[in-house]
Amino acid sequence: MEPLTSRAQIIEKKKMNIWERMYLPAIVGGMAITIKHLFKKKVTVKYPEQKREFSKVWRGQHVLKRDDNGAERCTACGLCALACPAEAITMDAAERKPSEKNLYREEKYAARYEIDMLRCIFCGLCEDACPKEAIFLRDDKIVMSEFGRKPFVYGKDILVEPMDPTKRIDISARQKKTF
Repeated sequence: MEPLTSRAQIIEKKKMNIWERMYLPAIVGGMAITIKHLFKKKVTVKYPEQKREFSKVWRGQHVLKRDDNGAERCTACGLCALACPAEAITMDAAERKPSEKNLYREEKYAARYEIDMLRCIFCGLCEDACPKEAIFLRDDKIVMSEFGRKPFVYGKDILVEPMDPTKRIDISARQKKTF
């Protein structure tokens, strides 16, 4: 049978010698790789004694920022929820009362703002879509593991940064109540 193109080559099957038939070179090569890996530096990090270094483009837990006066920046426009490909963000808008003028920047605010961290893919599109620069993905905080699904729905009590920057929110107390 003649080949269809001139590029085709006829390849003959090469006979294996005795060493190749016993697979000794392959076994010795595999053992050499195994022994080489025994002397390499371990990649295991002994958490919590050692903290792992994250890359510069790491996206961690979400945070809703405040302005310089301490008011929430989020105006419940819904662009972050629309931009989220995983549909992890839900919010309800409400009108600001005159007594809440120092709590919210504009007339409309997010009365309920929740992110389902199990659905979130940490893409950062919510951060890019926000016109008020209200939501950010922190580079110093990771989402901790839990046993149930309910503790992974983060509300405003976890997401909004505290007014005092030295005060940190303890989410473990909130999560224990939800079980």
